[in-house]
Amino acid sequence: NNWDHTFDYRHKRVAIVGSGASAAQVIPTIAPDVERLHVFQRTPHWVLPRADRTFGPFQRWLLGLKPAYKLLRWMLYWQFETRVIAFKYSKPAIRMVQQHALRFLKRQVPDPELRRKLTPDFTIGCKRVIVSSTLYPALGRSNVTLHSREQGIASIDETGIVTLDGQHIDLDLIVWSTGYDATDGVISYPVTGKNGTRLKDVWAQYPRAYLGTSLPDFPNLFIVTGPNTGIGHTSALFIIESQMNYILDCIRTLKEKGLRSIEVRPEAERTYTEMIHREMERTVWKSGGCHSWYQSKSGHVIAMFPGFSFSYHRLTWALKPADHILS
Repeated sequence: NNWDHTFDYRHKRVAIVGSGASAAQVIPTIAPDVERLHVFQRTPHWVLPRADRTFGPFQRWLLGLKPAYKLLRWMLYWQFETRVIAFKYSKPAIRMVQQHALRFLKRQVPDPELRRKLTPDFTIGCKRVIVSSTLYPALGRSNVTLHSREQGIASIDETGIVTLDGQHIDLDLIVWSTGYDATDGVISYPVTGKNGTRLKDVWAQYPRAYLGTSLPDFPNLFIVTGPNTGIGHTSALFIIESQMNYILDCIRTLKEKGLRSIEVRPEAERTYTEMIHREMERTVWKSGGCHSWYQSKSGHVIAMFPGFSFSYHRLTWALKPADHILS
C-alpha cells in the first residue's frame, strides 16, 4: 500500500522482512531485477500452485451464454465450499491437501537445505495458505538468500541489517512485508455508543459482534467485514453480500414500522459469539499448531467464520426481531 514507485530498486541490494502473502507477491516481481535479495522469514508458509489457465475461443464463446456462465459459477462455488470439510471436519482431507503441498515444494525446490527452511511445522490452513507458482522458483535464484528465524534480525543500522548470528548485510532498500492488524485493530478510529459506551472498551478482551455486524449499545451501527466474517475457502464477497441482506432488512423494518433505532440484544450477541468460538475449536485455524493473524491477542480466532459460507448466508437471510431492540 505504501510502495515508493519513485525509487528504482533495479541492481540494488534489497531485504524483504516477512514471508507471507505480501512478500509472496513482491519477491518474484523484484528478484530478477535486483543485485541481491535477502528474505527474512520468521515462519515458513504452506504454498499451493496457482491454478490459472487461459480460456480458448470456444470456451470464451460458451461463457457468453448465460446458462453456461451460471453453471460455471455454481461449479466453482461448490468446489471451493468443499474446502471447509478439510479445514474443520476431516483430518484425512487436510492431510491429503498437505501432502499435495509437500509434493509441490519438493518439485519446485530441489535444494534439500532450502526445502528444509521452507517446510512448515504446523498443519496446512492454520495460517493463510499462499497460492503461487512463482514464489519457490524466485527463492531458489542464485541472487536470493533466505534467512530463517535463527538467522533473523538483531538490529538495523545506517547501512544495513545485523543478523542474530553476527553477520552484517549491506543494503540499499528494506521492504516491510510484515502484515497488518486484522483482529484487535478491526476499527482504528473511536466509536461511541449509548451512555458513552466506547467500542474499544467493549472489545478490550477481543472483538465480537452479532453476525459480525452489530453490537449491543450501539444502535444503527453496522460493521461490514467485522469480527468472524473472514472466509478462508471462498470469496469474501459472498459474505459481504450476506451481511448486506441483514443490514438492509434492519433498515427496511425500521422504515416500515416508522421507527428510528435498532440494536441487537446483549443476550443475542452473547449466544452468537459463544456459538462461533465453540465451533471454532474444531477448525484448523484454532487447533493447527500455529499463531496467525487470524487470532487476537487473547488467542481467540477473530478473522474467520468457522463454517460454510451458505451457513452464514442462512443466518443473515432475515432479521430476527426477537434478537433486537427496536425503538
